[in-house]
Amino acid sequence: MNLAPQVETAEIPDADLDFISGGQAGAGAAVNLGLGVHAEPGALGVHVEAGNIGITAGAGASVSPEGLAVDGVLAVSQY
Repeated sequence: MNLAPQVETAEIPDADLDFISGGQAGAGAAVNLGLGVHAEPGALGVHVEAGNIGITAGAGASVSPEGLAVDGVLAVSQY
């Protein structure tokens, strides 16, 4: 005897699932724009997505007794 609770399921289109799960924001499925910004003391990063292309850029700096350290990153991804 199976005592596990039974849950009725339904099919959800991908576009609706993206909307519910916090997928891409934008002007419709054809454009599919997304933007993210991350900032903290000494660092700043930006991520932009359009269609199946993602671009991430960031920069950081820190000061220590040894001197100043600066770094940066630029990455392009195709999904």
